[in-house]
Amino acid sequence: MTVQAARANLREAIFEARSVGLAGILLGVAACWIALPPVATRSVALPILFAFAGAACGAWAVRAGERRVGWGAVAAALLGLVGGVLATQAGEHNLEAVFVWSALLAATLRWATPLTFAAIGGLFSERSGVVNIGLEGMMLMGAFWGIWAADKLGNWILGLVAAAVAGGLLALVHAVFSIHLRADQIVSGTAVNFLALGITGYAFIDIYGDAGTPSGISEIPDIRLGYSDNTPLIGGIAHLNLMIWLSILLVVASFVFLFRTAWGLRLRSVGEHPRAADTVGINVYVVRYAAVILSGMLAALGGAYLSMGQVHSFNQNMTVGRGFIALAALIFGKWRPFGAFGAALLFGFSTALAFQLSNVQAWESSSILFRTIPYVVTLVAVAGVIGRSIPPAAVGRPYKKQ
Repeated sequence: MTVQAARANLREAIFEARSVGLAGILLGVAACWIALPPVATRSVALPILFAFAGAACGAWAVRAGERRVGWGAVAAALLGLVGGVLATQAGEHNLEAVFVWSALLAATLRWATPLTFAAIGGLFSERSGVVNIGLEGMMLMGAFWGIWAADKLGNWILGLVAAAVAGGLLALVHAVFSIHLRADQIVSGTAVNFLALGITGYAFIDIYGDAGTPSGISEIPDIRLGYSDNTPLIGGIAHLNLMIWLSILLVVASFVFLFRTAWGLRLRSVGEHPRAADTVGINVYVVRYAAVILSGMLAALGGAYLSMGQVHSFNQNMTVGRGFIALAALIFGKWRPFGAFGAALLFGFSTALAFQLSNVQAWESSSILFRTIPYVVTLVAVAGVIGRSIPPAAVGRPYKKQ
């Protein structure tokens, strides 16, 4: 057998094993899907059968050498089995109340949008070599100063501008300590979070007091598409907020910038090997400062969407950990725009599902437990990529020009 033939056989074997593993993942998903509306089978045997077939495919793929896809299929089969069995035991009325797919799709996009802005912001910062734990604080600054400017100036566009400026200024503080003073970037980011919490909390009480933000503040508008809200599956996205569509455009634009332009190549080179980038004439400090400030501005826009486009008011610490979930989405997405967006959708769906579950009257006593689902999903997702998701080589390492 020639070398070329051996390589061709190897590629064919890998492709076959991977295909079987992916089929196992689909079977695991199907084990839960068939027990949900609109199929909603009441037989426990079908979810068990699909889950067993998915686990068998996963085991075969592992044995054939495709360990990651194979074990993913086994995990999907186990989760599908648990979900499918539980769904068959639930009342049909409760299932129909929770799994309204058009509403879940729209809610997923709504909850994923602030995470997307923050995750893409963190992507720029960390691709340049600076860890940005301060995404949470930057989102909080954007949420308050955005709605404040919209209130005082009467224009939501100026509110978004103010939010971006506030986030950029806070990011500048982080950049000075991390880049110029070469402080520990984790400590600097944590300090920035507490600084934002204190600034927004004091300003909120001082400006609005116990009455809170007034009603009638200029809001970010919705975009209405030309079809009915009753259209199956996609009816829920007939009218979504402008920021949701901008977040999707941001993902595409960030991918093009990072991987299809010379400027993106320079930014990535600074995060991978700053010494080599400096040698060829790239100003490492300028690139990192620009990336961190842009990171803060994007995260702040995600916070502004929360206050001006979703909740339509501001409450102290209203981001409640979304910045950290966005950071987890960035890691889970392997520091790539579409990967981070996919992770944000996963976390958004888990949040939407948690709220749908807690709204069912029969399960009202478990509503607090359901609210923990997004955080559990975050922990599981991050734990699953530890050791597999490789960050930029120079991330977290201060650079000193010689």
